Amino acid sequence: MNAQQLSIRLARVASHVPKNSVVADIGSDHAYLPCYLVSQGLAERAVAGEVVKGPYESAKKQVIQEQLEDKIAVRLASGLEAIHQEDGITAVTIAGMGGPLIVSILDQGKDRLAGIERLILQPNVHALAIREWAAANQWTVIEEEIIKENNKIYEIIVLEPSNQPVTFTPAELLMGPVLMKEGSEAFREKWQRESTQWKNIIASIESTEQTLEIVEKKHELVSKIQLVEEVLNRENS
Repeated sequence: MNAQQLSIRLARVASHVPKNSVVADIGSDHAYLPCYLVSQGLAERAVAGEVVKGPYESAKKQVIQEQLEDKIAVRLASGLEAIHQEDGITAVTIAGMGGPLIVSILDQGKDRLAGIERLILQPNVHALAIREWAAANQWTVIEEEIIKENNKIYEIIVLEPSNQPVTFTPAELLMGPVLMKEGSEAFREKWQRESTQWKNIIASIESTEQTLEIVEKKHELVSKIQLVEEVLNRENS
């Protein structure tokens, strides 16, 4: 992978960035995504934000190598602190982290989301946390995608601000309102895998002392399994 040839995962993230956006890529690593967006004419300008010194230096080096220093600002900053008001950022990408970490970045930088028209988020795990955040903060899911790359399954969630309250059913929170409707092969594989893992966990804790915590955990997992099986069975019927 490089700035001209992204991985499937990052290419799909890039596909959800509106044309002529000003993009902030948070946790940019080598800055491949902003370099690609700007060099392909998909974004006018970009900010690459990194909180770790090593990746920050790599991102700077990549931007210089691509001769994009006039179009991409590389900043060593925590989360959305990489965004300055004068940047005029319209879209934010955060990819390759856990859902709860993405949520903490959004929460801690909430004051910098004013004027942002789109969030393109790619959690490696626990996408549920992002949908919960969206509902609590009035961002609506306009698109979702699920892809498989190198035997790993990734979700992409695209959010835009909403003037109306945003609500999800328990199944939509867990599995994604758009993904549930599409019911792709990767979607089915992911949730069959998850359901099998939860059943294995339940089986493994059956023989342990049934403390209140264990009983609550079992109830939680049983509820999730039922939600998943209802959705998958509905698709089959």
